[in-house]
Amino acid sequence: MAAGLELDHLTITLGDRRLVDLHQTVAPGEVLSVMGPSGSGKSTLLSVLIGRPDPGFDVSGRVRLDGRDLSGLGPEARRIGLLFQDDLLFPHLSVGENLAFALPSTVKGRTARQARIDAALEAAELAGFAGRDPATLSGGQRARVALMRCLLSAPRALLLDEPFSRLDADLRRQMRDFVFGRVRAEGIPAILVTHDLEDAVAAGGKVISPLGEVRQTGRPA
Repeated sequence: MAAGLELDHLTITLGDRRLVDLHQTVAPGEVLSVMGPSGSGKSTLLSVLIGRPDPGFDVSGRVRLDGRDLSGLGPEARRIGLLFQDDLLFPHLSVGENLAFALPSTVKGRTARQARIDAALEAAELAGFAGRDPATLSGGQRARVALMRCLLSAPRALLLDEPFSRLDADLRRQMRDFVFGRVRAEGIPAILVTHDLEDAVAAGGKVISPLGEVRQTGRPA
């Protein structure tokens, strides 16, 4: 069984306009950056990958995850996590409860579930924050909680929808290091969609357009 996320001649068109044309494999622990301006097809690509294609678009080709064809599967069955620009933490739940919400039903018992939550907070350098109100966290802390919540759902691949675009420069660098570090540590394939060259270079993998053209990025700063 092939490991990783495979986009097998994945083509997305709208009328006579071709938006996406990709034939790529993302290995476990790698990040593929898809870079382009607004309207270039990046968001459409993500909607297809999670199993919610937008009406009016024609899709051909295959998406495989660890060798399994995802055709016809809904979002819940695909085991693909999605991290957005906004952290989307539930304001009525504590930090720990936000994390618990993502735990699979296969994790049984209060002790086992709490252990998973504590380990996630430790990894995010937020040990002891389980009882905190999300409103009391800084932007960087909220972003780390959002990522760990996504990872606690045990995704087999991760999609990053411009997750750093609302952060200031210093926090942006910190969060890039944290997110890409967790992707490598978890050993899952990831796709970053962005319009920002620095984000794409920091990801450390191949940088392409939605039409599969390789971008020349130069060396990271």
